[in-house]
Amino acid sequence: MIDDEALGHEGEVRRFGAPDGTEIAVRVFGAPIPGRLPVVCLPGLTRNSRDFTALAKILTETGEGRQIFAFDFRGRGLSQPSENWEDYNILIEAGDVLAGMTALGLPDALFIGTSRGGLVMHVLAAMRPTAMVAGVLNDVGPAIGVAGLAHIKTYLSRAGGEVDEEAVLPGMRKVFGDGFSAVSDDDFKRFGLAGMRWTEDDKLVSDFDLDLLKTLESWEPGMPLPPMWDQFKSLATMPLMVIRGENSELLEAQTVKEMQANDPDLTVITVPGQGHPVLLETGDLPQRIAAFFDRAEAEHHETVGANESIASMNRAAS
Repeated sequence: MIDDEALGHEGEVRRFGAPDGTEIAVRVFGAPIPGRLPVVCLPGLTRNSRDFTALAKILTETGEGRQIFAFDFRGRGLSQPSENWEDYNILIEAGDVLAGMTALGLPDALFIGTSRGGLVMHVLAAMRPTAMVAGVLNDVGPAIGVAGLAHIKTYLSRAGGEVDEEAVLPGMRKVFGDGFSAVSDDDFKRFGLAGMRWTEDDKLVSDFDLDLLKTLESWEPGMPLPPMWDQFKSLATMPLMVIRGENSELLEAQTVKEMQANDPDLTVITVPGQGHPVLLETGDLPQRIAAFFDRAEAEHHETVGANESIASMNRAAS
């Protein structure tokens, strides 16, 4: 079992059944706020909802606040592992998110997707565009840098063994080098521990189903993944922000330029001294995200109001 209290994590945990019966967990922060859209947070490949704990606390208290729903994808965090490792794919995970939104009573929301979570957002935008009012992509886009993916595959190949808590920070500094020079030791250690869990016999281990790594076995270094530019076009129809770590190899600077070419209204933030993924709770990022969501929501309400006025006039005319 995961000892959330020992790892310093909070939030109310709710659970629902995915379409195939797999139990999915969602960590909820704050209460519903009338007239304010909630925020759905989707984590990275082997990460979980605890990555958003610090950010969620800030967003619930910034301005008028928002209710936050941070998902654990199947096989990660508090969610049940999948019986078939091949179900660890972004199509299935997007379906799980939509099922969760239905179970939680969320017709639409603002979205934040880190890495894998951002790819799931691409799929969601194509599957059900009305579910997403605006989105923040954390160090991910429609094209994945092969150098960044190779780095991820290399360090994940060592996952599975017991970890000494005092070795978490130096281990991460060694793996990521100078990529996170702007992040404090406390923040970086907290990020490392968020991806870990305590077992019943008090061992600290990676907090994901190791079968998830089978999805990387067929990928060879240098092999580009199929791009998702068609899906990005669906994302580009709504207010969109991309946050890139200055040192990221997964989201390359050239990809961001191409994203801007496809979406001239794209909001771009480059974070110095960070790599992949960006720690969204650091610096002024929470406030900039909150302000972006406020603008997007205001635009959404204006559009909805205008459409309702047109529909009312058409009904009156008929």
